Amino acid sequence: MKEKDVYILAIESSCDETAAAVVKNGREVLSNVISSQIDLHTVYGGVVPEIASRKHIEKINQVIEQALREAGLSLGEITAIAVTYGPGLVGALLVGVSEAKALAFALKKPLIGIHHIEGHISANYIEHEELKPPFICLVVSGGHSHLVEVKDYGEYEILGRTRDDAAGEAFDKVARAIGLGYPGGPKIDKVSREGNPEAIHFPRAKVAENEYDFSFSGLKSAVLNYLNTCEMKGETVCQADVAASFQKAVVDVLVEHSMKAVKERGYSSFAIAGGVASNSHLRQALADACSQRGIRFYFPSPIYCTDNAAMIGTAAYYEYQKGVRHGYELNAVPGLKLGERL
Repeated sequence: MKEKDVYILAIESSCDETAAAVVKNGREVLSNVISSQIDLHTVYGGVVPEIASRKHIEKINQVIEQALREAGLSLGEITAIAVTYGPGLVGALLVGVSEAKALAFALKKPLIGIHHIEGHISANYIEHEELKPPFICLVVSGGHSHLVEVKDYGEYEILGRTRDDAAGEAFDKVARAIGLGYPGGPKIDKVSREGNPEAIHFPRAKVAENEYDFSFSGLKSAVLNYLNTCEMKGETVCQADVAASFQKAVVDVLVEHSMKAVKERGYSSFAIAGGVASNSHLRQALADACSQRGIRFYFPSPIYCTDNAAMIGTAAYYEYQKGVRHGYELNAVPGLKLGERL
C-alpha cells in the first residue's frame, strides 16, 4: 500500500525575507516564494529589525497565498504547518510563528517549529536525493558560522562555531569599509575577481580552546587597520585587492577547519549551507579540497542558500515523520541553539 503523500506548508521570517513554500514528501519543492527586503535595508547599511517586522506583517499572507497557488493546493490539502521559531530577530520571528499557529489552529493541522540552521542544512536534501546523514556540514551566513556533524535527521553535534563575528557579518563590515555597501557578500565576491588574493596578507585566526572554532573579528580589524594606514600615508587603496585578500583569508580558514573535521571524524561526505555558501571562491576552494581527498561535496543552488521556506519544509518533513509536534504555546526564541528542543 502506497504511503500517503505529505505536504508541508512552511513559513520563514527570521530576518529580512518573508518566505513560504510547499514541500512534498521532504524533497520535492512544489513552490518556493520569497519576498526580499534588501532594497529597504540597503540605505541603512544593514537590517533594521523594526522595519523588517512591519514588512513581514504586510507580506506574509501574500507569500502564503502565492505558494499555495503555485503548488496547486488548497489549505485543506496541506498535511502540516511548519515555521522557523529561532534563531533570528525576535519581532520578525514572531510574525511567522503567529501566522503558523493561527493556520494550524484554524485548520486543525499539526504545527512543527523548525530551527533556522537546521533548515539551512536540510536545503542540501532538496537537490541531492542520494544525500543522507551522517555527514559534516559547514553553515556560513550573515549571523552564523557553524561546523556541524549531522548524525541523523534532526540530530546534530556542533563541532565548531564563531567566537565573534560570523563570516557573513565580516563580509558585510569589510564591504562597507571599502565602499562597496550592503549586502557585502555578493559584492566582495564580484569585485574580488578583479583583484589579487595574494596582494595583502591578512591574519588567519586560530582558537586555542577548540581547533574547529572560528574568529573573524581580528581579520576585520586587520582590514580596517590596513585601510587607516594607507589613508595616513596617502597611499591609494586597491579595492579589488583588499576584497580578494580578505576573502581568501576567510575561505582559507573555513576550508582548513572543514577538511580537518571530515578527516578526523572519518566522513566521506561534506556539505555547505547558508548565504555565504553561494560565494563562488568558497565553493571552488571546497570543491578542490574535497576532490583532492576523495570526499563527496554537496551544496545547494544559490536560491536555497539564502533564507527560504523550502529548506524549512524539508527539515519539517523529517521532524513530522519522527512524530515531532508543537503546541500553541510555541514562541519565538531568538537565541535558540542548534539541537535545543522546546
